[in-house]
Amino acid sequence: MDARRKGVLLIVAAALLWSTGGIGIKGIPDSALKVTFYRSLFAAIALMIFLPREVWARRVWSSTATFAAAILSYAACLTSFVVATKWTTAANAIFLQYAGAIWVLLLSPIVVREPMRARDAIAVAVALGGMALFFVGRFESRGMAGNVMALISSVFFASLILALRREPRASQAAVTWGNVLCALAVLPFIARDLALTPRSFAVLLFLGAFQIALAYVLFTRGLAHVPAAQASLTGMLEPVANPVWVFLFIDERPSAFAVAGGIIVLVAIAWRTLLTDAIAEMPALD
Repeated sequence: MDARRKGVLLIVAAALLWSTGGIGIKGIPDSALKVTFYRSLFAAIALMIFLPREVWARRVWSSTATFAAAILSYAACLTSFVVATKWTTAANAIFLQYAGAIWVLLLSPIVVREPMRARDAIAVAVALGGMALFFVGRFESRGMAGNVMALISSVFFASLILALRREPRASQAAVTWGNVLCALAVLPFIARDLALTPRSFAVLLFLGAFQIALAYVLFTRGLAHVPAAQASLTGMLEPVANPVWVFLFIDERPSAFAVAGGIIVLVAIAWRTLLTDAIAEMPALD
């Protein structure tokens, strides 16, 4: 097997593991904060086992402020995503969080001094139109609150990406310590109720050790052999598969507006990624 094919398979495996988040979070009755605590606790322990010690135990970042922003953003993203998944459909939660790529395009000119081009503006406009569809249809206060929480999660996700663009060497450390911070921040709110049933323990152990930690390790290893654009497109298997698992096992059905909005968001991101990759591969004319 050549290195590129191996890389694609590793990223597919990572995306499929990530996609089990919805069914895991919705499949147990525990509160969102308890799920967040144990999921991040198990993820932090697993990452410290899976990753070389030097990538998380030693300083690998040049700016403490940027690294702090990365771990804070990641911890907030983890928490808000779990809450969103509990409050709204898994499809709404994952599609809206995935729209964080749009906030990256909007904020890149300010944060990392990357100019916005015409293709970026088109992708942003189309994706924002798709995102609006999640708020169309029958009004349910809890569901709408979940949609808003998913949007908040997407903003934190974008903040994480932008911070790691400034500190790319610190990504593994940021994910590890972000989970540590998340567990510590949530602990005071659930300290009086830490009990778990055997089923919940097994599900949360899987979510932390495999759905987060192992998936991240597989993705980073695959990324070493696959161009970033191809990795990004392959990773889109996650938001597609996530609501499918929930539909098959829990029979949760997203609205037609949400499905349409999700398709529009993913198409906009994929189009922009493919166009950028194609332009990058054009031969120089000078």
